[in-house]
Amino acid sequence: MEIEVFTLDAFTNLPFKGNPAAICPLMQELSDVLYQKIAAEMNLSETAFIIRLNPSDDFTTGSRFRLRWFTPTTEVNLCGHATLASAAVLFQYKKNVNPTLVFETRSGELSVTQQGEGYVMDFPLNPPTQEDPNEFRDIIKAAVGNHPVQGVYLSSNTKKLLIRLADSCDRSLLTSLKVDPAVLQSSERSGRVKGVIVTMKGSPDCQPGYDFYSRYFAPWFGITEDPVTGSAHTVLGSYWSKELGKNKMLAYQCSSRGGELELEVRDDGRINIGGQTVTVLQGKLIV
Repeated sequence: MEIEVFTLDAFTNLPFKGNPAAICPLMQELSDVLYQKIAAEMNLSETAFIIRLNPSDDFTTGSRFRLRWFTPTTEVNLCGHATLASAAVLFQYKKNVNPTLVFETRSGELSVTQQGEGYVMDFPLNPPTQEDPNEFRDIIKAAVGNHPVQGVYLSSNTKKLLIRLADSCDRSLLTSLKVDPAVLQSSERSGRVKGVIVTMKGSPDCQPGYDFYSRYFAPWFGITEDPVTGSAHTVLGSYWSKELGKNKMLAYQCSSRGGELELEVRDDGRINIGGQTVTVLQGKLIV
């Protein structure tokens, strides 16, 4: 059997930046075992499978599809960059005629709309709650060492822990953090945390005017560091919108690859996440 596969870099307009995702539009359902084997073979933070809801559906005219995301080790509930890339494949390569596509996922219905040179995703918002840093002393130490921390927040829905560095810290401190994935994973075994966001206030007065910066680590899912993470921004967007008193924000995830996200926190408890994609590979898997 041959399966189409595309690799796109998401949240960037430059190849080999942003976050790469493998996208497979499927003519027929596969087994969960095969989904996982393909994701392990692609060995990217995410491989997404676009599945037709009905055999009569067409990738060009259909507006609704099922979407599933797999890391090299497990299926996940929400993934932003692979959703962005999936929509880009349908719009660019399948010439989908609809202005908006709807994906049925583990996180409910997610829609993606073409906008200018990029795409905007309609995602759930996941507000975090403030926590006592002493409860997460080991995981904070593993993530940021002895650097000053201004606040610790947990999104229990996504199991993402947000650690905010003090405003006195320079961006170079965030970019130079060296996090040992084995130490980080062993520092938290209760199951409350499955991903760690480290964030700091941005430089809105300096071009291009980023409101905040972040990095994201998820060794519990087999991801040492995710280059640019849409799902983390469902937490970050909620937090920084309240902190900064604004609904529209420009964010930069400063991994070694780096990526840019346009955010708009909406009154209905959801968030728009916008970005661009670049295709770097197109081919066929033979299974």
